[in-house]
Amino acid sequence: MYVFLIEGGVGLKGEVEVSGAKNAVLPLMAATIIHPGIYRIENVPQLTDVRTMSRLLETLGGRVELSGSSLSIDTRDLNNWTAPYEIVSTMRASVCVLGPLLARFGRAKVSYPGGCVIGTRPIDLHLKGMRALGAEIEMEDGYVVARGRLRGRRVFLQGNMGPTVLGTANVMMAAVGAEGETIIEGAACEPEVVELGRFLQKMGVEIEGLGSPRMVIRGGENLRETDHRVIPDRIEAGTFILAGVITGGEVRVKGVIREHLSALLDLLHTSGCFIEEGEDWVEVTRGERLYPLQVTTHPYPGFPTDLQAQMMVYLTTLPGISIVQERVFPDRFMHVAELLRMGARIHREGSRAFVIGETTLHGAPVMASDLRASAALVLAGLRAEGTTEVRRVYHIDRGYEKIEEKLSRLGARIRRVRE
Repeated sequence: MYVFLIEGGVGLKGEVEVSGAKNAVLPLMAATIIHPGIYRIENVPQLTDVRTMSRLLETLGGRVELSGSSLSIDTRDLNNWTAPYEIVSTMRASVCVLGPLLARFGRAKVSYPGGCVIGTRPIDLHLKGMRALGAEIEMEDGYVVARGRLRGRRVFLQGNMGPTVLGTANVMMAAVGAEGETIIEGAACEPEVVELGRFLQKMGVEIEGLGSPRMVIRGGENLRETDHRVIPDRIEAGTFILAGVITGGEVRVKGVIREHLSALLDLLHTSGCFIEEGEDWVEVTRGERLYPLQVTTHPYPGFPTDLQAQMMVYLTTLPGISIVQERVFPDRFMHVAELLRMGARIHREGSRAFVIGETTLHGAPVMASDLRASAALVLAGLRAEGTTEVRRVYHIDRGYEKIEEKLSRLGARIRRVRE
């Protein structure tokens, strides 16, 4: 087991390159199940979750080879449609093999998913979509068992908490194997969903309305293998942007897509930061006069829930009282208790948190509870006086490629050591 030891108080400076998007590459890997072939995916981050999905594909009979940031997946000899508990329980995104398995084999047996502890995240909309396409669904000993010949239908996917990203991806992939036309209404509009759609289009699938709440997918008859390069990770980009402004440094984040960061950059500008940007880079620096913020998470293009914890650390550095409203996962505040241990002043009321700013953070032993909370604790450690020890860093390894190495190149005093 490893921990991060962080000596705070250093303003980060320099350039950092963003890796490929975790939340994009995992559904792309699952999509290779749909049609037998050899697929090559570039700009793949070296993450625990990528290795987990690779293991799952190999369990299904595929062959996977990761060399640097290049991934080769051979799905010609897939002969298994069971995704076992020991793999799926460790990573929620594993559930997105359900749709591809149904599309290819007309059957699937997938363990109920695991992943981060950030509140209830049911898969009822995934199952609703599969049933709408004609699949029979049963629960057997903790497994989702689906079978049936799929036919294109109209599917409405929006639930009480808004659209479902993984659910949209799952139904999109199942629709490739359905006869006729599938219309998805209430679809998620996240860039990672669009990325999956582009991958499917390159495979020969007809899709209209990518990036909108209404998509039309026509079942693929003349499918083919394809190559693809993954988009940059907007959450990693946002995390490094916030690392720069939290420490009062000058960090240029390279390899980004500007429009994917609009909600974050707008809030930072509102708080008094200065923003410079080029064709594929962004640099944000603190202004002399800063202002508190009201931050509300929303599905894309709103402010992402995956940056809420990191943004909360920034809010502790602002004057006045800032408010965070979590509308995507109302219970996603596991990081608050750990930030309080470091001296933050935060009061939670249900799905809202009130952050009293201009507090001095102090280094302390803290425990990461999930992927994004662990990133927030690292950022807090970079700001804090003294030494911060972040435990359970395996969470951060699920979504950030060699984060301590990237931060060290910016001047951070951070080390990975064994407990």
